[in-house]
Amino acid sequence: MSVPTKQKQWIVEGTGKAFETLKCVEAEVPKVGDNDVLVKIRAASLNYRDLIIPRGMYPFPTKFPVVPASDGAGDVVEVGSKVTKFKKGDRVVTLFNQGHQYGPVDLNSASTGVGGVVDGTLRQYGVFNETGLVRAPKNLNYAEAATLTCAGLTSWNALYGLRAIKPGETVLVQGTGGVSLFALQFAKAAGATVIATTSSKEKAETLKKLGADHVLNYKEDTNWGESAKKLSGGAGVDHVIEVGGADTLKNSLKAIKYEGIISIIGFLGGVKVESSLIETLTHICTARGIYVGSRQQMEDMVAAIEANDIHPVVDQKPFSLDQTDKAYQYQWDKGHVGKVAINID
Repeated sequence: MSVPTKQKQWIVEGTGKAFETLKCVEAEVPKVGDNDVLVKIRAASLNYRDLIIPRGMYPFPTKFPVVPASDGAGDVVEVGSKVTKFKKGDRVVTLFNQGHQYGPVDLNSASTGVGGVVDGTLRQYGVFNETGLVRAPKNLNYAEAATLTCAGLTSWNALYGLRAIKPGETVLVQGTGGVSLFALQFAKAAGATVIATTSSKEKAETLKKLGADHVLNYKEDTNWGESAKKLSGGAGVDHVIEVGGADTLKNSLKAIKYEGIISIIGFLGGVKVESSLIETLTHICTARGIYVGSRQQMEDMVAAIEANDIHPVVDQKPFSLDQTDKAYQYQWDKGHVGKVAINID
């Protein structure tokens, strides 16, 4: 296919009260360097992070203007002269922190986030260093593959990064957002028992279809942490995927087992928590903040997705690149289940 010289892309110009700094513009298609790959982006997906960057609420490095969104999948259409990992026609997925190749994240790699510091995927074409891409799973379509970069890899890191999940362990996930649903699917593939929380009967059915062994309605059961502990047999759960922050951490601490791991991933309910770090001592547990994961972990995740034929949950409402602003508002209104995908022509 011939590559045009111009393309359509979205940019975040700076921060504001809502999404008024999110703009659609015409831009040059970037050129490849010796170690770069030009990707025709076929799909992108949104994360909570993408919604709070233009609102000035994101706690990690950003620069403006920036092409938003970390998550994207597409086809390699051109490679630099020194590229060895990919060739034209390969299907690829973006790596969230372009500098995080293996091992623990550090300050330098934490400053290479796609859609925050590095131009992201809400455009028709993007250039990335070959080490900033991973082969897309063979069993996924573009929209499904485009959900892996942030939510998928974060969930994988939560379950495998510090201490690998084992068959027979119990995992507590919160809600029906992307991270929680990935964690549910990865945990079931590992042979674990999954307890999930939600607020509606409809979403409870979705969780059960994905394999959740127990579902707790947190609106009906405000002490769901204790309930989860009882469902685990009384000892507590081995892993908590903590996405709520201030609203949920207290219950997560009630649910956790001695020597269990609370993976703190989000703060949908706010950041001003009542719980103290000292409670990791009184509950004999580890609370671990997670900033996505490495390329090495992502390659392991892709292999697991193929081996278990795992398909990410993509919300049923489709959006085009032209409708990006509507997709932002749709996710902000919390009407979605799983990942909100944007198809890119």
